[in-house]
Amino acid sequence: MIPVILVGTALAVGAVLLGLRDLAIAGEERRRIVTSIVGDSIDGALVPRDSRFERLDRALSASRLGRRLERELMLAGVRRSPASVLAAGAAVAAVAAVALWTLLAPAFGVVGVSAGVLAVRAYLRRERTRRLEAFVAQLPELARVLANATNAGLSIQTAIGVAAEELDDPSRAELRRVATRVSFGASLEAALQELDERLPSREIAVLTSTLVVSARSGGSLVTALRGIADTLETRKETRREIRTTLAQSLATGYLVIVLGFGLLFLLNTMAPGTVETMTTSPAGQVALIVAGSLFAGGFLAIRRMTRIEP
Repeated sequence: MIPVILVGTALAVGAVLLGLRDLAIAGEERRRIVTSIVGDSIDGALVPRDSRFERLDRALSASRLGRRLERELMLAGVRRSPASVLAAGAAVAAVAAVALWTLLAPAFGVVGVSAGVLAVRAYLRRERTRRLEAFVAQLPELARVLANATNAGLSIQTAIGVAAEELDDPSRAELRRVATRVSFGASLEAALQELDERLPSREIAVLTSTLVVSARSGGSLVTALRGIADTLETRKETRREIRTTLAQSLATGYLVIVLGFGLLFLLNTMAPGTVETMTTSPAGQVALIVAGSLFAGGFLAIRRMTRIEP
């Protein structure tokens, strides 16, 4: 009976997600058809029309949660609507809650619900980390482009615009933001400070500080940028070697969590109802809390030791 319930729940959630995806695709196709007839576009980008997702996004934008989620999506460079991300998180929470409820105990349904929130946060954190690492990997090339542009007699502001056209994303998008802020009257220092806030990293801080100091007091910017480019190239190779060395330890950290839940499933399979009995008795609750704390502490300790500061 339990496998039938799990399969049915998974199929239902999958059908809902497929329906949402088809709805989004149909809405996008309709906007393309209308745009081809009306010509409603700005700089080649389609102007979004009213749809269920957009109405839901507007409702979310009015809430604190929606505004925070929009900011996280922007910082992560994820081109998805907040409504679709929340829908995916709700689907993960539903599947996890039903699975843990039926396979372990009703008390673990709360853990399944929290899994949806953790899944959304982990997804956004991973995408933001990937974007930051991609930008840092482009820093040597960015420094060389800025050095060549300033060596040709261009100002720093113009050199940033040139680099935005020559580099790929995410450097292109971030440098365009900086150039747009400067063109609308913001100071170069303020625009670069916003870049530091969006992409916190030592390498980026060094590059932006060099640009700000040069814009204030002058100096040999070309020599400094070329030296920074060589240093950043060396640091990139060093980070790659460190990441390769720590890959096994990082996998061990995730294995700790898997082992914790695996032991509960194994125990409940060998003696059905044992986990539910533990959740209803004081001694079992204490044992679960202590064991969960130890597994969580081990996972966090491994993550802390294997973390590479950007």
